Amino acid sequence: MNAKINYTDESIGNVEVIADALPSPEKLAFKEDTVKVTIALSKSSIEFFKKEANKHDTKYQQMIRRLLDAYTRVQSARIENQ
Repeated sequence: MNAKINYTDESIGNVEVIADALPSPEKLAFKEDTVKVTIALSKSSIEFFKKEANKHDTKYQQMIRRLLDAYTRVQSARIENQ
């Protein structure tokens, strides 16, 4: 980890731009069946979700759940299309 990184202006090759797979906070505020789990998250992530949940009059845990659900849907679709 102590090695110095040397940056160059070389070409990075073919780049594929993909649509943003993550929904906006507004799209993370709806209800669905759940299973209770315990998870440790960073303080900054929790602060972000609490702030956004407060703006949209919802619960931050629900927003986190929606984010994970959205990620799962995108990844499941990619796996099915391989």
